[in-house]
Amino acid sequence: MRKTLAILAAALISLLAPQALQAQDSIKVGTTSGADVEILEKARDAAAKDGLTVEIIEFSDYVRPNLALADKEVDLNSFQHLPYLESFTQERKLDLTSIGTTYVSPIGFFSKKIKSLDELKKGDSLAVPNDPTNGGRALLLLQKAGFIKVDPAAGLTATPNDITENELELKIIEVDAAQTPRSLEDVAAAAINNTFAIPAGLIPVRDAIYLEDADSPYVNVIVARTEDKDNPLYQKFVQAYQSQEVAEFILSRFEGSTLPAFDYKK
Repeated sequence: MRKTLAILAAALISLLAPQALQAQDSIKVGTTSGADVEILEKARDAAAKDGLTVEIIEFSDYVRPNLALADKEVDLNSFQHLPYLESFTQERKLDLTSIGTTYVSPIGFFSKKIKSLDELKKGDSLAVPNDPTNGGRALLLLQKAGFIKVDPAAGLTATPNDITENELELKIIEVDAAQTPRSLEDVAAAAINNTFAIPAGLIPVRDAIYLEDADSPYVNVIVARTEDKDNPLYQKFVQAYQSQEVAEFILSRFEGSTLPAFDYKK
């Protein structure tokens, strides 16, 4: 009888062990629809090769993925850039942390009149989006190019009023972000983000005369609860996402409108 019970117990353990292993090596990653899902599917395939099962959970807005992560409905999320994460967690008092970078959808300056920002002349007009996030992003990019200086206290939401140096006396014209492609007829150059550049037939890596790069502060990130940031499975997923396979997919699929924000063979 004892021998029979021992055999049954061993059989039960052998049946449960794969399930326990599967549960241990499975994670849920929250995201939003669109490019994020496509890239995560490729990262999921890369993770599977390393024995990690990834379930992708789609949300229909930019609020739920962080709330679901805080509530432990998902293990990680991947959909937002760092400034959004910092603003959201501060406002909602959530303890979430970036554990890895993913990609940048760069904003760039485009022009029908000049081929380089170096051709700008004194008094030229530049169009930038009139919303705080994209407008500030455009001004910081112009500062990086060396044409203006912005008050550091303005942070990532600088406005033209925060410009402290402007040797060429460039005229910064704020327009609705959706209208920035149309403004190209009237200004020397316009800062246009991907949401409106791509539908206008502009490919950033081909057409921009000055483009944000992967070290942008607006880099997208993989996010975990701070208490779980060192979880080995989560780190394994970050490694899978930041693989050469995923980098090549991003570059080929999005034709430069989205750039890998991690090291890969170029």
